[in-house]
Amino acid sequence: MNVFNRIVTNFEASLNTIETDNGDVLIIAEKNIKEAKEVLNKVRLLIDKRGFKSFEEEIYFFKQIKPKIYSKLIYYLKLFTIESKRPRSSKKTQVKYFNSHIDKLQTYFNDNLEFYHYYRRGSTIFDRQYFTRKNSDLRLHPDTFHFLSDEQFSTSHDSTVAMILAYDMLIVYLKKEIDKLENKNNMEATVNPFQKQSRLFWTANKTDLIELIYALQSSGAINSGTADIKEMAMACEQLFNIDLGDYYRTYLEIRSRKTNQTKFLDKMKDSLVTRMVSADE
Repeated sequence: MNVFNRIVTNFEASLNTIETDNGDVLIIAEKNIKEAKEVLNKVRLLIDKRGFKSFEEEIYFFKQIKPKIYSKLIYYLKLFTIESKRPRSSKKTQVKYFNSHIDKLQTYFNDNLEFYHYYRRGSTIFDRQYFTRKNSDLRLHPDTFHFLSDEQFSTSHDSTVAMILAYDMLIVYLKKEIDKLENKNNMEATVNPFQKQSRLFWTANKTDLIELIYALQSSGAINSGTADIKEMAMACEQLFNIDLGDYYRTYLEIRSRKTNQTKFLDKMKDSLVTRMVSADE
């Protein structure tokens, strides 16, 4: 699965570059829609060529890999539609417009509440039925038929995971837009998950923190591995009072290290082991 993880990492870096280099949200959405379609087609061809060695590998692909790519396609398609139809009138009208879309997105979660909780809890008991192609059981979700149109590249629930991820991102985007509209100074409000200013400061270098962020996401320790890197980076910036800058580019530099790619993680492990040994003496 390393080849697919690399594809996802490069894909997310490409999306971030497009967002950084373009100021118009509609242009960003158009370019990233094209990028997502190309990457989906690329991984589909790879699956056709190599297949899967086990059910575990197949489940991992359809539960973790494909939804990360497909969710971005859904997100930017929805974003393009929402922004292209955005009212150009009063702030109040725009806020009402965005809230109506948030309500629609929340309705999807409510309509799929049982699976939403299954996925968010990191449950695995039905994974073989949900995320393998030959074992899809309609009795578990009788309203899901989309996979019948492409049985070789779809399972009964991988698109549902993608929708959950995409709608999470859309809700965050819409709430930020509402915050900007309602802010008296018309300045972009920062989404701060903490009730008060953190008194913690990151005293190692930025590269170390970025290495840690990517490790946490890759390990599945945050939101079962579905948390967006951008969201995690923003949270760490708030928590540790630091500006991480272009963390995607820094991650690519970490990847390009010829030796000891996980330098900071190895240092953390050694420090903890040393502390434990010292405590036992």
